[in-house]
Amino acid sequence: MSVYDKLKALNITLPAVAVPAAAYVPFVQSGKLVFLSGHLARKDGKPWVGQLGKDMGTEEGKAAARGIAIELMATLQAACGGDLGRVKRIVKVMSLVNSSSDFTEQHLVTNGASELLGEVFGDAGKHARSAFGVAQIPLGACVEIELIAELA
Repeated sequence: MSVYDKLKALNITLPAVAVPAAAYVPFVQSGKLVFLSGHLARKDGKPWVGQLGKDMGTEEGKAAARGIAIELMATLQAACGGDLGRVKRIVKVMSLVNSSSDFTEQHLVTNGASELLGEVFGDAGKHARSAFGVAQIPLGACVEIELIAELA
């Protein structure tokens, strides 16, 4: 089953690539690696604001991370010239979770993105990962995730 068949089976339509709101580009390719800039969690088209452990729970954060993975795939598709079939491997995911000082489930929040990437890309979606708790993310967003992929 192709990546696009899997997306269709999951009822996922990739959105348009977001226009950067600051001095950066959505992705940079170096050799066969493509580095995607951090994507903020969004809800109803606006930053999904909240702090895990204070006004958001793990499951809500996991849903936010899953939504980011969908946006990351849209950006990755643009980096691949419109063909996600060119993705050889998701290499690394780095997740920043806006967390209270006593919240320790950043890894479970990040699973929202990791699990979806695995579903869509199969073995090629298995990746190295870091998940950090941070005091704040731009615009008050609850989660920000960046990704590195290898292209065929």
